Amino acid sequence: MNKHLFTSESVTEGHPDKVCDQISDAILDGILEKDSEGRVACEALVTTNRVIISGEITTENHPDYEKIVRDTIREIGYTDSSSRFAADTVDVKMYIDKQSPHIAQGVDMNTDREQGAGDQGLMFGFACRETPELMPLPIQLSHRLTEKLANLRKNNTMSWLGPDGKSQVTVEYNGNTPVNVTNVVIATQHDDMVDQHGTQNDEHAFINNEVINKVIIPVLDKYEIDYEENFIVNGTGRFVLGGPEADTGLTGRKIIVDTYGGYARHGGGAFSGKDPSKVDRSSSYMARYVAKNIVSADLAERCEIQLAYSIGVAEPVSLSINTFGTGKLSDEELMNGVRQVFDLKPMEIINSLKLKAPIYSKLAAYGHFGREGFPWEMTDKTDQLKQQFGMGEISVG
Repeated sequence: MNKHLFTSESVTEGHPDKVCDQISDAILDGILEKDSEGRVACEALVTTNRVIISGEITTENHPDYEKIVRDTIREIGYTDSSSRFAADTVDVKMYIDKQSPHIAQGVDMNTDREQGAGDQGLMFGFACRETPELMPLPIQLSHRLTEKLANLRKNNTMSWLGPDGKSQVTVEYNGNTPVNVTNVVIATQHDDMVDQHGTQNDEHAFINNEVINKVIIPVLDKYEIDYEENFIVNGTGRFVLGGPEADTGLTGRKIIVDTYGGYARHGGGAFSGKDPSKVDRSSSYMARYVAKNIVSADLAERCEIQLAYSIGVAEPVSLSINTFGTGKLSDEELMNGVRQVFDLKPMEIINSLKLKAPIYSKLAAYGHFGREGFPWEMTDKTDQLKQQFGMGEISVG
């Protein structure tokens, strides 16, 4: 078999780009809570002592945008007023206009026409049997590592951790089967503890030991895969200054982190700050839903879905399915069956996946896929797919 390595990364909620994603999605949720028909395209920029919000927003109930920004930063953990990025002291600037009427006339549904796509574009969804969540193992491990860092920081188990951080996981494959984790990298912001531990080397030794034993090993053990104890923690030695105080962040700059860690293709559109009329977001969720149900139904070991849309047009201009030679049926047969089981028009996607609810802040860090509690992660179409193909209990391979 073909042995090879694959690496994916994740970032914590305190990473500057993720701060922006969370602000943009918190603003979206704030609008959807009072106006489910609101149109939102909201971008954020963060840097030292400053947050800039810009966007095209059409709603009858504008929330308190500045309060949402400060509350989001506070929840992430930037609360030290002596720093140069903190919830209560950061300068917030707002630049908001309405959605273009030329976009609205193609997107809004009326008695004469269905709701069209909010933009042209192509979107991908993916699922595989590498993890219980039907996600690629490298990105799933990476997300759980960064999430673990945040949880231990917030419950004060490792209160010296800062909000900013990254993870990176390298997995060895034998063909399509993950067999070993060969490398884990963690970079995590931390308090200045030199006085407490004596020297920078002693400080680093403490952080290294804590992160390995309380973060890395518990996450790897949960997924029951062999791993080499090849762990790198804070490779530069120190990471005291972090977050927007140290680096500028922008909404939509972590699109690979948000999806499949580079393991599957990406159409290029970001998610955060966009209401579900934007097919960049809603159709990516739908493509994941379709792919996951195909794999859950044992119709394939791995499946990638591509959808493409034209602005103002309801039906997708194309649907493509690739099962990489693992399908029980041909990709063409699967494609024809999917069209019978799933309605891929924007309004039907929004309704079936309940995308007008204020659910997006929860998704803005640690991945949009492979997480429980979201409609596109359900596998409720597996029986219908089997019936569509006249199959009962089937297996692949």
